[in-house]
Amino acid sequence: MKPPAAPRIWVAGHRGMVGSAILRQLRARGGGEILTADRAELDLTEQAAVRRWLADRRPDIVILAAAKVGGILANDSFPVDFLYQNLAIATNVIEAAHGAGVDRLVFLGSSCIYPKMAPQPIAEESLLTGPLEPTNEWYAIAKIAGIKLCQAYRRQFGRRYISVMPSNLYGPNDNFDLETSHVLPALIRKFHEARASGAGAVTIWGTGAPRREFLHVDDLARGVLFCMDHYDDPEPINCGAGDDVTIRELAEIVAKAVGFRGELMFDPARPDGTQRKLMDSSRIAALGFRPSIALEEGIAGVYRWFLDHCSAAA
Repeated sequence: MKPPAAPRIWVAGHRGMVGSAILRQLRARGGGEILTADRAELDLTEQAAVRRWLADRRPDIVILAAAKVGGILANDSFPVDFLYQNLAIATNVIEAAHGAGVDRLVFLGSSCIYPKMAPQPIAEESLLTGPLEPTNEWYAIAKIAGIKLCQAYRRQFGRRYISVMPSNLYGPNDNFDLETSHVLPALIRKFHEARASGAGAVTIWGTGAPRREFLHVDDLARGVLFCMDHYDDPEPINCGAGDDVTIRELAEIVAKAVGFRGELMFDPARPDGTQRKLMDSSRIAALGFRPSIALEEGIAGVYRWFLDHCSAAA
């Protein structure tokens, strides 16, 4: 069953970095009706509330971008929050979507679902072939459960539910809190504060040697809508930038964008996490999708957004 030409689409998590980017892309392309619900209106961890909301609104398509997210420190410090809340969000929304007769759902996962020692670049077939990275396994397990639930509803009820796996993301509406953010926004905040205070050096967690892939959230949003329109298989599909950089190289790009000219110091006593995490995005590329925002261009744009929205609180 295909959605109508002008479908009603619910973006769950529309205020987050990913959800807000998807919202921008949907509004730009027009057609149909976009549904949203603030946290004050709908708590996605409350099963009965989610069931009532979906039964009342009955969208044609659900894009599940809501999640509790954070960096290494946050994941390590709050394992219950990351496991329970993300499990609750995924199971509540997917189950209630089925109950409301929603035939099309796009679930947003994460590259951390893949084993710590998966062959690089990481293909979708690597899922569940080895142990996870311990620093974010709580979040990863919840996301894996969401993927499997989508597959289960496909198998048992024929629902057209799919899962898209982004690489590390960055962009407008990111979290720049140094205690809970991911590496790229944390570096923007650190370098900005160092430049403002005239500091001569910035200390960065780890050795700087691990390699990471970074995708601008606007490219991911385009990829999600592309998959919504063109992908309908049970296996998760990767959506990444296609290349990676070391954390040291990333820090140098961020320092240049911010205008910090001091010394970069690395703290090897802090955890590096997985040494490399590059996803194989050849499946989505074969369907005709490729990202368009270069890393240097994207970081410069995000720093401008930070200056407009966050720098006064930094």
